[in-house]
Amino acid sequence: MIRKSTINRTMKVMLTFYGILPGISCVLFCRIFWIVTIILCQFYHYRYLSTHFYSGDLFNLMDCLSSLLAYAKVMSKFIVFWLNQGKLVKILTMMTEDWNDCANSEINMRETMCKAKLSDRITNAMIILHTMSVIAYSTRIILTDVDITDCMSEPLYIHKMELPFDVNTQRVYRMVLITQFIYCITGGLAAGTVNALLLTLTLHVGGQMDILHYWLTNLTPKKNSQKKTESVTANEIIQKHQKIIKFSETIENLYTYIALLQFASNTIMICSLAFLIVSAIGTPDAVEQIIRSLLFYTITNLEAFIYCYAGEYLNNKSKAIGLAAYNSTWYNLKPKDTRILTFIILRSQKQLSLTVGKMMNLSLEYFATIMNASGSYLSVMLAMQ
Repeated sequence: MIRKSTINRTMKVMLTFYGILPGISCVLFCRIFWIVTIILCQFYHYRYLSTHFYSGDLFNLMDCLSSLLAYAKVMSKFIVFWLNQGKLVKILTMMTEDWNDCANSEINMRETMCKAKLSDRITNAMIILHTMSVIAYSTRIILTDVDITDCMSEPLYIHKMELPFDVNTQRVYRMVLITQFIYCITGGLAAGTVNALLLTLTLHVGGQMDILHYWLTNLTPKKNSQKKTESVTANEIIQKHQKIIKFSETIENLYTYIALLQFASNTIMICSLAFLIVSAIGTPDAVEQIIRSLLFYTITNLEAFIYCYAGEYLNNKSKAIGLAAYNSTWYNLKPKDTRILTFIILRSQKQLSLTVGKMMNLSLEYFATIMNASGSYLSVMLAMQ
């Protein structure tokens, strides 16, 4: 069976489960399920936070705040996708058109397939990493032998929550832990799926830019070249460039406000999780506490890096288009075709990019700024401890 999409089957199943993939019959049920469950989860997180706010246990408060923000990010991503189904449909349609256009060219199909396989590996890695993060975060609590009849101590939960019922038997306690663990897995995979989708779409755009780069490089056959090259006209190059720009702008419109919410919460989360790790050093259960938070901290940093890397990747690829047009053998073309290439060079000077709420471009430099800000906040928190 010939592949016709950069999005693989695993991601399609995940997007269907979270009510994101359009045109699915069960999409309404999935959306209602996630709205109800995440609101309930957030409510019980907030109850714990408000109840224990003046307890003086900063460690547990930071742990609760990190979980609360993590699920808030997941919910915000869902809402953005649900409200922008038209843009997602447009992206999937353009992606299908790109695959159909590549069917008649071995070189184009090879480049597109290469990016699709790379996307598959990234998706699988994201799923495995998020699953490992949840397991590391939950294992210590699940394996701890808790005396639920001891009224003097508070039961340990994977997420700090103020539940609306009394947990007074071991069976009920274990059911709560199992429910929280399953919910952690699905919540973590939701964040990973949305992030992997961004990289998948970005890599697809990069593949189309590589095809355009190849067209520009081989716009006219080189002298004494025995290698056969596919003939591409200047008009086809312009049309390809316009499709790439349109595709990239649609991704930007879909992800820009997700990125805004992502970085507004990630700075606090990185700071909070780093505080948990640093505070655990020197305590009797330091190893367990650090293992519990370290992968969660890594995932949170990775999320910020993914968005910044995607923006940097698009920016660099779009610059390469202008350089390829300039370095092509345009002097062997007809004057009218040469003028067409001039438009490509001019348009490439305005690089494609991803932004944070239309305010700031995502780049590796911006990622360094986020890390510096988080480190500054961590220093303040440690001084207040």
